[in-house]
Amino acid sequence: MRREIEFYRTAAGTSPVEEFLDSLPAKVAQKVAWVLSIIEEMERVPTKYFKKLEGQHALYECRIDFGGNTYRLLGFLHRGKFVVLTNGFMKKTQKTPMDEIDLCNRRMKDFLARGGKK
Repeated sequence: MRREIEFYRTAAGTSPVEEFLDSLPAKVAQKVAWVLSIIEEMERVPTKYFKKLEGQHALYECRIDFGGNTYRLLGFLHRGKFVVLTNGFMKKTQKTPMDEIDLCNRRMKDFLARGGKK
């Protein structure tokens, strides 16, 4: 099974994940692209790179570590084939910040309410 990664877009057409990626240093953005390609291509992705968020019904995180910094992209599975990424952030604490989880949930509901369209 091959997964496809989509970036959530607001009703106005902006992509918060693309904006986050554009803000990263080039080498970090390259590592993110590499991790996303692993998620798309590997049938069994190591949890080091992609895992379900504990205590969350449908949310997943893409995990990127680079130069002592930790970056996360949150999203959800859609129709079993698509990974829809909703937001990204630099992780500064052990636990994923609740405001980032809430943001992911709101964007997932918005995406689904608009019929699962980009």
